[in-house]
Amino acid sequence: MTNKGELLKHAEQLGVKASVEPSDRQRAKPARSNEAAQRFAVECARTMEDNRCEEITVLDLRGVSPVCDFFVIGTGTSDRQMRAVVDHIKKMGKSQGETPYSVGGYDEGNWIVVDYVDVIVHLFSDDQRAYYDLDSLWGDSPKVDWKPSSG
Repeated sequence: MTNKGELLKHAEQLGVKASVEPSDRQRAKPARSNEAAQRFAVECARTMEDNRCEEITVLDLRGVSPVCDFFVIGTGTSDRQMRAVVDHIKKMGKSQGETPYSVGGYDEGNWIVVDYVDVIVHLFSDDQRAYYDLDSLWGDSPKVDWKPSSG
């Protein structure tokens, strides 16, 4: 993919939006601070790691994207594992009082998007991650060091 418009168009063709869980809430910016949003993104990344996702990246999109502040990107090993990871992320979020605005691609299991408004989690199959290449598309954004320090 060469640009964001093509990415969005292709995602719609794949039906990523078609499986979005409906929400009666307006997509408003959460009241939490940037630091709290970053902590939540890190918790999402750690939940992905705990559930054996691969190549996990947290991108800081503040000042770059008008849509959200953080992307959490990971690769799943199977559609079943990806759905389980999303279930764990939603459970972790719920324990912190967070409910996703929407979830897309859950049934298909190739690219699942969990939208918490300021934090968007992308969980890809290996081939879909290579195809969409969000890491390069948003590659100018700083990466967040999400792994716990060993010491």
